[in-house]
Amino acid sequence: MQSPASSQTTLDPHRWAVIIILGIFAFMSNLDSSIVNIAIPVMTKNLNVPASQMEWVVSLYLIVLSALLLLFGKLGDLWGKQNIFKLGTFVFVLGSAMSGTPLGFNFLLLGRFVQAVGGAMTLANTYGIVTASFPIAERGRAMGMVGTFVALGAVAGPGLGGLILAITSWPVIFWINVPIGIIALIAALRLMHTGPETTGGSVDWWGFIAQAVFIGAGFWGLNLSQQQGFSLFVLGMLIVAVIALLLFFVIENKVHDPLLPLRIFKNKLFSGGVAAVYLVFVVQFFMTVLMPFYLEDTLRLPAGVAGALLTLYPLTMVFFAPLGGYLADRINTALVGLFGAALVGLADILYLFLPLSGGMVLYIAATILLGMGTGLFQSPLGDIVMSVVPKTDLGITGSFNALARNLGMVSGTAASTSVLFGVMSQQLGHRVTTYPTGQNQVFLTALHSAFGIAVAVAVAAVIVLAWMIPKLHEDSLK
Repeated sequence: MQSPASSQTTLDPHRWAVIIILGIFAFMSNLDSSIVNIAIPVMTKNLNVPASQMEWVVSLYLIVLSALLLLFGKLGDLWGKQNIFKLGTFVFVLGSAMSGTPLGFNFLLLGRFVQAVGGAMTLANTYGIVTASFPIAERGRAMGMVGTFVALGAVAGPGLGGLILAITSWPVIFWINVPIGIIALIAALRLMHTGPETTGGSVDWWGFIAQAVFIGAGFWGLNLSQQQGFSLFVLGMLIVAVIALLLFFVIENKVHDPLLPLRIFKNKLFSGGVAAVYLVFVVQFFMTVLMPFYLEDTLRLPAGVAGALLTLYPLTMVFFAPLGGYLADRINTALVGLFGAALVGLADILYLFLPLSGGMVLYIAATILLGMGTGLFQSPLGDIVMSVVPKTDLGITGSFNALARNLGMVSGTAASTSVLFGVMSQQLGHRVTTYPTGQNQVFLTALHSAFGIAVAVAVAAVIVLAWMIPKLHEDSLK
């Protein structure tokens, strides 16, 4: 596939070492995310704050990171993607040290805010650095390696987090990022050398504010809707988010140097690629959010056994993400992505048949299929999205790709819980916000309804990818 981003005159001799650096940070950030989720109950008791308030330790990080992705992607194009990545690694390490300093709940939130700023700086430019460093023939494998580190972080998090909490206190879950981050930063300073990758231009601050309000109000509203339903306040937040989004598009159409050049969406392969990324991440989070309820509450499995079963998904990804990258370098990348998305959809169909008891084999089969499909999907789609845009837009393109993933995660979380609790509430005739003890069949009916929605979303992703296959072939002939 020839593309605007694939014309390179020289190859970075340290490109595979750069992938390791990017992978270390991807591992660290995903390790941090899964460890924090494990530690929330312990932190709630230790800091003496309500559980609903402690959830902001997770939510604040996600909201701030997502709101800043486009800004730091644009700054990566203006000032150098590797420069922003290196600075972001330092900021993330600083935020980790602050989060691990036990000075109270408010200081913990400040540390998480700083972490999110650093995470946004690195995540926004990771895909752009890969695309700028690798020729088209190696790019799939490079993206696959980054995906492997992502999966390894998710696999290691629950076990390592449990071990840390068993032998020491919760601040260590943040301090563990410090030595890992310092190693990544030293390697980046030695091996990442900024080339002629910067562009002219300025920052569209009004556009940034509009999209930040959209993400902040939208994420906050969706988060609150899971706790209190669609109250007037929640509806007000969602209305503010919609208005901010519309205002963002108006601004981007009028300014000379927009934060997000809407012209990139005229490229059908780019638009189809980010749409497929969004849809598949929505589907993935149905399983991530709902399966712990099924394993622990319906099947009554011990927490340790349920945790081990949940790691089947990222563990399978560890093996199949490199394979997806390898195949993407050799055959039609959209075809590889299509096969991966089809496996994701097949996994959700199997989840539709989970029974009240004895569903272990079916769960394992479905979860392995989901890990295989996700692993095969991610690298080819990252390759497509980053390879069909001009090299001058790699930073903003990579940041938007990352934003599409995050929006998929939030949408999947909100949609899965809304359907689950909504169907249970309808069956029982009153509002349900937790597992209905003694009403396993009510939960199972709601679970099947939720995965019915997931199957429909997966089918939409497959349709998008099937539409992209001939267009990608046409592009390769140009």
